[in-house]
Amino acid sequence: MASAKPAADSGKMDRIVAEARRKRELREQDYREQALKLYPWVCGRWAREFTRANVQQLTVHHKNHNHDHNPPDGSNWELLCIYCHENEHARHLDSAGRGDTGSSATEAPSTYKAFADLKDRLKNKD
Repeated sequence: MASAKPAADSGKMDRIVAEARRKRELREQDYREQALKLYPWVCGRWAREFTRANVQQLTVHHKNHNHDHNPPDGSNWELLCIYCHENEHARHLDSAGRGDTGSSATEAPSTYKAFADLKDRLKNKD
């Protein structure tokens, strides 16, 4: 007879999740502070300027959508207001849902010509 697995300790799971969230928030604070020192406090999409009074609405967007890629020179970051940042991620999810990989610029253009033999076909029809 197979022994039943012990029930997961929900308190332990809560501690693990809380610790992971805390570490993520510390990591985000680190690169956010770096980005705020490197770049002017301006939304990269619509050029809204921010001050100390509203800088909490300015977020760091990872250009390649990899939140673990945080080079010290900030080359993977851009500052966006919370609205533009949300819009950017929604557009990224929409394109991913359609199967759009964003690599269309590197793919060779199609050489198919739908009407290439139309003249010959019309001649043969008569």
